[in-house]
Amino acid sequence: MRNFRKLLIWQKAMRICTDVYIFAASLPVEEKFGIRSQITRAAVSIPSNIAEGCSRMSEKEFCHYLEISLGSSFELETQMLLCESLKLGVITNENKILENLSTFQKMLNSYYSKINSH
Repeated sequence: MRNFRKLLIWQKAMRICTDVYIFAASLPVEEKFGIRSQITRAAVSIPSNIAEGCSRMSEKEFCHYLEISLGSSFELETQMLLCESLKLGVITNENKILENLSTFQKMLNSYYSKINSH
């Protein structure tokens, strides 16, 4: 069993999640049950799946949860791009999140390849 708190990918995912909640607060009130809900759920899913995967005993199961986390990061990226297109929220926070998502995705792909090659 791994200690997820020590994983850099989990730490990066937590930072993204925090930034998304800050961004979500800048969205219009009428988006409370729309895009705001979607982006916060996708953001929470990213570190949560890494943490859950760490509890699994096999590398195959762990990798499966890493894949889910990566999928959630692409889902969040799509939703953030939609916010950008619709000009919702604070753009500087949005750009920061998109940059951090790109870095996270590269980190996770690299980590996944390392784990999956054994």
